[in-house]
Amino acid sequence: MTPFEYLAAGGLLAVVFVLLHIAMTREATGSSALAAVLFVLFLGYSVITIAREGILPVWENHTTNLWGVQVWWDLLFAVGIATFFIVPRARAQGMNIPLWLLFIAATASIGLLAMIARLFWLEKRGRAEA
Repeated sequence: MTPFEYLAAGGLLAVVFVLLHIAMTREATGSSALAAVLFVLFLGYSVITIAREGILPVWENHTTNLWGVQVWWDLLFAVGIATFFIVPRARAQGMNIPLWLLFIAATASIGLLAMIARLFWLEKRGRAEA
């Protein structure tokens, strides 16, 4: 396997781990720590990637062929769906929705992970105070 295949397989394993965690956890609120760790790791990986390869390959990867566009649309759908479900809870916690949406629009999953970490932390803090 190539290093890129190992990275792709690692991502698949991470998603399987997260999906299993979600399926087996009965808490009303997810793990802010897990979301924060994923945010930091993905942000770090993205910064390294941009430093080494630049930002332009993002667009090139998603506009070269039908699979590239399909993956781009899949990312957009996933970000849109996640945001649709997160925003009402975030609004209930008093989060600054327009600012978070700008962050998500600029960074996709990086912003989502940060927003989810903050949301889960606020929700757990609110339950502890109640």
